[in-house]
Amino acid sequence: MKKCSLNTFLEEIAPWLDSKYIHRAETDSKGHFILHFHDGTKHSYQIDDCNEKQKEKIILDLKAQGIKITG
Repeated sequence: MKKCSLNTFLEEIAPWLDSKYIHRAETDSKGHFILHFHDGTKHSYQIDDCNEKQKEKIILDLKAQGIKITG
């Protein structure tokens, strides 16, 4: 799991924000973001400076890109 700031997270996933790359995204019970890629890999992120409203916005942005959301 990678610990990072919200800005770092958004910068890191920006090139992959498309359903062609990310199969689905989820949040776990601890609020971590987990991205599942079509090649079978997954990346987990603990965002240190993110509140619930910001997390909801991230989820909406992922959905807008056609990425399935679970969890």
